[in-house]
Amino acid sequence: MQGYIINTTKVKEEDLLVTVINKKKVKTLYRFYGARHSHIHLGYKIDYEAHPTNKENFFQLKSVSSLPSKWMLKREKFYIWQQFLQLIYKHLRDINEIDEFYYNLLEKISLYIEKENPYRVILEAYVKLLEFEGRIHHDFNCFICNQKIKDNIILARAFLPACTNCITKKGYEKFKIEYLFKEQNSILLDDNEVFELYNIILEGL
Repeated sequence: MQGYIINTTKVKEEDLLVTVINKKKVKTLYRFYGARHSHIHLGYKIDYEAHPTNKENFFQLKSVSSLPSKWMLKREKFYIWQQFLQLIYKHLRDINEIDEFYYNLLEKISLYIEKENPYRVILEAYVKLLEFEGRIHHDFNCFICNQKIKDNIILARAFLPACTNCITKKGYEKFKIEYLFKEQNSILLDDNEVFELYNIILEGL
């Protein structure tokens, strides 16, 4: 089967606990001497087998081969990708069975990030994730005072909308955020705004 490595944790000196997301599951597997293998690394897509052990619900990671993409050689893009996968890990770590949406979202990011601005790719993917989980706020009521936001919108963690009366932070023109949320497209935002919104994403999904 195929999946993305979204977390690794050292066990003993060279063994690793490797968390992999595939189309149906998020699974943490044990890999003997995993630290020796360069293809067992956060962010890599791998083909692998999960072998059961004598311990219940405990599997070994075996027959691993990497499925690399050329863009992974570009340090900045790969680092941004790794940051997002770490957020995905924290977001899904208490879940075993998942909807195929999450894996497909990573597939799309991996496809688009090669030729596009990686911050925009992650931003648009995150809006898709919020929409899928029913957490996007199209009504644009301030989450603090519950008043309708008419002018500039401030976005807090998880892109909760707030008005400028409740939070003293840089706001964004409402029509730009409306378009981002509705079309899941960042074209109306300049690169600085995209980078600022990316940093909000880093606060947690």
